[in-house]
Amino acid sequence: MIRIRFLQTILALTTFIVFFYLPQADSSRPSIKGLRVGLTHIDSNRNFSKVELLQRISRRSQHRMTRLVKRTLKLSKLDSTPGKLQSKVRAGNGEFLMDMAIGTPSQTYSAIVDTGSDLIWTQCKPCVDCFSQPTPIFDPSTSSTYKKLPCTATLCEALPSYTCNSDKTCEYIYSYGDSSSTQGTLSTEAFTLGSQKVNDVTFGCGDTNDGGGFSQGAGLVGLGRGPLSLTSQLGFGKFSYCLTSLDETKTSPLFFGSLADFSASAATPAQSTPLVKNSLQPSFYYLSLKGITVGSTKLAIPNSTFALNSDGTGGLIIDSGTSITYLEQAGYKLVKKAFTSQMQLPVADGSAVGLDLCFSAPSDTSSIAVPKFILHFDNADLDLPADNYMILDSSSGLLCLTVMGSSGMSILGNFQQQNYQILYDVENENLSFMPTQCDQL
Repeated sequence: MIRIRFLQTILALTTFIVFFYLPQADSSRPSIKGLRVGLTHIDSNRNFSKVELLQRISRRSQHRMTRLVKRTLKLSKLDSTPGKLQSKVRAGNGEFLMDMAIGTPSQTYSAIVDTGSDLIWTQCKPCVDCFSQPTPIFDPSTSSTYKKLPCTATLCEALPSYTCNSDKTCEYIYSYGDSSSTQGTLSTEAFTLGSQKVNDVTFGCGDTNDGGGFSQGAGLVGLGRGPLSLTSQLGFGKFSYCLTSLDETKTSPLFFGSLADFSASAATPAQSTPLVKNSLQPSFYYLSLKGITVGSTKLAIPNSTFALNSDGTGGLIIDSGTSITYLEQAGYKLVKKAFTSQMQLPVADGSAVGLDLCFSAPSDTSSIAVPKFILHFDNADLDLPADNYMILDSSSGLLCLTVMGSSGMSILGNFQQQNYQILYDVENENLSFMPTQCDQL
């Protein structure tokens, strides 16, 4: 058992505003060696109670998880024949916002960052059907660097589905698990990241866009594993982030390229586990979860529980866009049973905060002890601090586990990733992690 010190401020690790900091350089891509992004929590200074924040965490996470599972289950039923405008569903939505500028002269907008998809897109004039966004909609007719891509372009053919317009340009459609979608013309444009202008970034110029999940920004920036993602297009090969602890005043850094590496002076060595590929879900970052320990007991979870199946279902992904961790029901039931038997606190109803397993906490929280929680990956053990899987709402007296059950896919959420630097080495197909005081990076 380990003692846990609960912070008095709860941070819903959800949507963040992103700011870029780059050195001055010319516009050629090889000059960009790395960049840093600051992530600011969108719920900061909005006076939510702890109960409200917990409800927001669980509601957004449930919505995201449902999208991801729907995407997996629908995939085999969709026609992906090139030239036929039939969409595969994508993860969509997300938990972070990125401030960028597009065009010449540039127009600034915010876009959702999503590790579960590849396409970069923003709403474009003239709109056939656009949602309300906080910034002006991009007008490509005012930009001297805007160009439509032909159907023969390599990145057009990299789309899951596309068709040719009458002028032989590339028409795309992306649909998401909750029926949200974007449709428009695949194009290239100059993007400005901080002070760095990068020419010929391929993106979707969407004139028909539907879905409330996008309304926090003006589009989406994909950080997935495919060729259309921002990481792939800029040739970084790797990125990392480090989510700060439960403190709304601190920012979380996101690094690309050479800046993504761990510090050479780190006190604790990093652990690495292979990134697993799913040919039916090529954008997702899958990991091989081999087992789980609660307290001193390694649970008797069948080997097949978290396995990636040949039909593309199952498996576990690490996701920036989901706060709560979801485990396949057969495994989660054993985790829940182990925590219930080891906590030495009465079980309480957590439906008010949207979490499944909660306990009645004593008034003196300093005496609370919780079992250890370790996720055993291929060649790496994620031994989580208690703050990364238990959360206390002192007003209601609830102490809740931020892990829930799922069916069809497991997800390692960002709540469990706080105060770890997580390095996605896409080029070498490894994911590494290291305990880090993220606010000190």
